[in-house]
Amino acid sequence: MEFLQHFGGVFEPLSFMLLLGGTIGGLILGATPGLSPTMAVALLIPFTFQLPATQGLILLGAAYTATVAGGAVSAILLKIPGAPANIATSLDGHAMASTGRGTQALHVSFLASGVGGVVGVLLLIFLTPVLSRWALAFGPSHLFWMAILGVTVIGSLDSRSFVKGLLSGCLGLWLSMIGYDDIQGAQRFIFHDSLTGGVNIITALIGIFAIPQVIEMLARGRCEHKVSTVSVHRQSLLESLKLLLANGRALSIGTFVGSIIGLIPGVGGQIAGLLAYDQTRKFSNDPDSFGKGNPAGVIAAESANNAMVGPSLVPLLTLSIPGSPTAAVLLGGLLIHGIFPGSDLFDNYPDVAWTFINSMLIGQILMVIFGIWVASHAARVAHVPPPIMAAAVTILALFGSYSVQQSMGDVYIMLALGVGMYLLEKVGFSAAPLVLGLILGPIAEANFIQGSMIANAMNGPAEYFLSGTLNLLLLILVLASIGWSFFSTHLANRRARNLSNTAEVSLES
Repeated sequence: MEFLQHFGGVFEPLSFMLLLGGTIGGLILGATPGLSPTMAVALLIPFTFQLPATQGLILLGAAYTATVAGGAVSAILLKIPGAPANIATSLDGHAMASTGRGTQALHVSFLASGVGGVVGVLLLIFLTPVLSRWALAFGPSHLFWMAILGVTVIGSLDSRSFVKGLLSGCLGLWLSMIGYDDIQGAQRFIFHDSLTGGVNIITALIGIFAIPQVIEMLARGRCEHKVSTVSVHRQSLLESLKLLLANGRALSIGTFVGSIIGLIPGVGGQIAGLLAYDQTRKFSNDPDSFGKGNPAGVIAAESANNAMVGPSLVPLLTLSIPGSPTAAVLLGGLLIHGIFPGSDLFDNYPDVAWTFINSMLIGQILMVIFGIWVASHAARVAHVPPPIMAAAVTILALFGSYSVQQSMGDVYIMLALGVGMYLLEKVGFSAAPLVLGLILGPIAEANFIQGSMIANAMNGPAEYFLSGTLNLLLLILVLASIGWSFFSTHLANRRARNLSNTAEVSLES
């Protein structure tokens, strides 16, 4: 219970002010397309130079937590994920907002984020020694199978067509291969100078989700303004809380999946929400409702996104191995202040480590409070006329894509991907599988190549990738995921045929 001795440090005037500022600023930055949690934390590091180590980490930790949750605002209201972690949130969140339930979607989003975040930080507090040894067990072969497990989710993310979902995912995997090979340095598919550095995930995310929305808004025009600005139903916080409790299964799955994914070094939180969304849908009694405004999809995705924050710091604080890109930036913040993470961190700097962790626990509560306040006002965006909204989204898209690397090449890539995605959506393809393929491609490829190099120095690839308890467990999960996807697709097609036959019989009678 050593962490209780350092709780008072969080409520010192300067520390608490930085915690409040980091939380509010993180929510704003998270809601801005293009400003990912990694970028937000990196932008704040210069402001910590003149601060003591403890206060500097409190500011960075608060921004990390709040930015992950804040990305849900634009995902729900505009269908533009604020960060890759919020992709799954947009699938049902925007559908809820389109039917006037934007406030409710935001409520359950922040409540689920708070629950998942608190559980994740508690795991960080109580299970750090055990979890750090478990995280160290993951090597290239295990990370490869984790990426493949994510790939098996691709087809089932598109509720309209399993085949089109797989094709979208394959297109995303191909896009991830553009540029220079990180391992061997070979050029691949560089048919324009803008593609030399590959396709940046933030740039792709903005283009794939934002530009189709802009084109759709302009296509509707002013004549359908009354249809597009659906009246916002007023939902009380108590009703949203009851809805969260009614979807306890989705909340549990999201929290569990996020905690596991966050712990694994190198996997990142981008796939936590998508995997949690997919598993929740597979275990649901009404899987066909996902993608059409089912609050369980929002709850699963957002609880997973924030549940991974705490565990992602376990390998960082105990092994000096960042569990996510944002954790890597936090490592830089620690090193700047002369603090070297490792097994003796809690012995040499207990006040810094425990005050930082405690601030993240309090930060989750503050994030929920301010997030719910934002929800009561942000849903009014539904009343903005489509042409004005299209102009605002376009400006945000241009700003977000350019700010990633200060390159006009990223802007061209963003526009090209956006127009291409709009055309693909017209023929029934979905954006989520494509983005998941783009995220998982580099993870799978890099770990397969590294694993193959290790295997060649041992007894060959077969034994390296197919032996060991963890490898076999992940392989079984991969096969089970593939089998369940085919089975659930077959059931959905059969239900559709039965409904069609029933409709035909009723018409004949």
